[in-house]
This record gives sequence, structure tokens and C-alpha cells, in this order.
Amino acid sequence: MTFDQDARRPPAEHSPQAFPQSPVRHPAPAGEPVRPVWTAPVPPDRAGAIVLAVVGLSIAGLAVLLVLVYFSSLLGTGRLIACMLLALIPLTAILLAVRWVDRWEPEPRPALWFALLWGAGISIVAALAVDLALYLAAQASGLQPGQPGGDPSTVDFASAVIQAPIVEETAKGFGLLLLFWVMRRNFDGPVDGIVYAATIAAGFAFTENIQYFGSAMVEGGLDTLGMTFLVRGVLSPFVHVMFTICTGIALGIAARRTGAAGAIGYFLLGLVPAMFLHALWNGAFFFLDGDASIISYYLLVQVPLFIVAVVVVVVLRRREVRVTLTRLNEYAAAGWFTEAEVAMLATPAGRRQARAWAASQPRHKKLAMQRFMTDATRLAFARERMLNAKAGRAARVDEATLLGRLAADRAAVLG
Repeated sequence: MTFDQDARRPPAEHSPQAFPQSPVRHPAPAGEPVRPVWTAPVPPDRAGAIVLAVVGLSIAGLAVLLVLVYFSSLLGTGRLIACMLLALIPLTAILLAVRWVDRWEPEPRPALWFALLWGAGISIVAALAVDLALYLAAQASGLQPGQPGGDPSTVDFASAVIQAPIVEETAKGFGLLLLFWVMRRNFDGPVDGIVYAATIAAGFAFTENIQYFGSAMVEGGLDTLGMTFLVRGVLSPFVHVMFTICTGIALGIAARRTGAAGAIGYFLLGLVPAMFLHALWNGAFFFLDGDASIISYYLLVQVPLFIVAVVVVVVLRRREVRVTLTRLNEYAAAGWFTEAEVAMLATPAGRRQARAWAASQPRHKKLAMQRFMTDATRLAFARERMLNAKAGRAARVDEATLLGRLAADRAAVLG
């Protein structure tokens, strides 16, 4: 299905009659070819998405509002707005990166909004609540935080290097686990885990940056604010992303190997490197003395870690492309797709050509082409779940539904 970019319709050899008009049918189990089996399309289960969109977004949004009201009482409205505008800069950079990672198989928008608000609101509320509880406990026991510029006290070190990594990564990670359970049919693998984890981390970093920027303005004025923005907004905007994607990757692996209960073990396993990296970052500022030492640590430790994280994301994203190609070829062998369609739907070059063709078409055809690519990718990953995890009936229901939708997508594109 290769389209002429200058034409208003596909070439003649790709007319509707040239495409297989097959009934909805199921592929066979792993190791066997896809065989035609008659079945009726089953409507997708949207209950999880509705609960997430209505209840989850409402609660998470309320948490963000409460945090902003709290910050406003400490900083004042003017400072709060200024800090929010500054915090939007690294947030935008992270979300653009997430969008690139998520481009191959986009996640549902309500789920991404929930992830962002969970990180910006509920995770922050949990961290502030634990901070307050530990501070009150320290005061009751006679311990006092160290003064700025002095030797760090036991409470300071424990708060930054032990308490913060445990509480913050657990709070962010639990949002990921909820998404895994509620959006199980869309949580297909490690790349999805990275997307959700990075979005949660972006929200958390956004709100935390407001707090840090505000404290810098109050305590040291514009000079301190500029240095704080340089460190948090320019040199290390992705640090929270690096921490939390460890948990996301672990849950992504769980999506292909186990069920809802078994994912808890992967979740706990993913928290270990997330907490370690978080503690490593926070702890460095207690042991390094002078700007030169901090810069050396940043260049020799954090930059290589960031490069490794980028390489892992790129490798996993390329694997997602290979999975799509492999699974759609299995459907093509059974007559569901032509070879040209598989090339168009499962390769970056084919998708670019398809989008270029669709850009010159009426809006309804452009949207139909986008649905055709999205549904085909989801079909590939539904089959991947069937072959590699305890997907059960849900994956077969998704498969039947998607095969029916793909027939309608194809008709809309060629109509």
C-alpha cells in the first residue's frame, strides 16, 4: 500500500478490491502460523479508561491545586507565578522527549494526563506529608537540621539520601503501578513503562522546581535563583526521569511476563535502582566540596549515566519497531495485510510516506490513516502479549476488536 504523494487517491493497483476483505479471526498460539477462525468483534472494555479519566484525573488535579495553594501561602502569588513559568521550561523539554519516545505507539491522552498530575500532585503531597512527619519526629527527639553552610546533621543527610529516595520513588512508582493495573491493555512493554514513568517524573520535577526556585528567590534573590535554575533547569532537568524510568522498565517487562499480581515483584525490583540513583545524586552534594568537584562529578558520573539511559531508550524503541514488523508479518501470512501494507505500517520510512500522502488528503482520510497505523501497532502488541504473557481472554478480545477496526480503517482510507 504505497501511496503517490501527489495523488488524491492511492494508485490503481491499491484499490479497495486489491485488499483482503477477511472476516475477523484469531492468530494461533506461539510457534504456529496464524489461521483463520471466524469470530465476532467484541467491544473494547473502556471501564478502566473511564475510571482513570473521571476519578483519577479529578483526585490528581485536586492534589496539584492544593500544592499550589500551599506554595502560594509561602511564596506569594507573584513569586509563585514567576517560579511556575521558569519550571515550565524544563517541563516542556521533558514532555517533548516523551512525545518522541511515544510516537510509535501513542498512549491514551487521559492516561498521560493522569501520569503528569500524579507526579505533580499526589507524589508531592506524599513527600511533603512524610517530610512534615519526620521533621516533627526529629524535633520531638531533640535533633535539629544543620544550618546552611555548616556540616550536615544526621537529620539533613538522612532526609536527602535515605528518606527522599525511598519516599519519592515509591510515591512516583505507585502511580506507575496503578496505571499498569488500570490501563493493562495499553501497557504493552518497557517503552510504555518509560513513557508513563517519564511523564510522572516530569510532573514531580515541575512542582519540586517551583519549590526550589521559590526558596532561592526568598533566600538569595535573583543571583541564587539563576544558579538554582542553571543546576535544575539546564544541567539536570532529566534526573528524576532517569530515576523513575527504572521502575517503568521493570513494569514494562512485567507486562510481557506476568499478570497483575506478579507485577508487584517487578515493581519492587525496579524501585531498587531508582532509589539508588536518586540517593547517588542527592548524596554527592554532601560529600563534594567546591564547584570544581561538583562539576567533575557531574561530567564523570551523571553525564555518562544520562547517555546510558538515552541508549537504553533508543534500543527499546527500535525493538518496538521490530516487534510490530514481526507480528504484522504473521497476520500478512494469513491474508490480513499485503506486504506493502506491512511495510507502510511497520517501518519508519513507510509511515513517513503514508503521513506525507495523508497530508494532501481530506481531513477524514488523514484521520483514518492515523487510526490505521495506530490500530495496526496495537494489534501487533496485543499479539505480543498473547504470546509472551498471561494475557488470557482480554488480549483475544482486543485482537478481535482491532481486526474489525482495521477493516473499517482501510475502507475509510481507500474510500
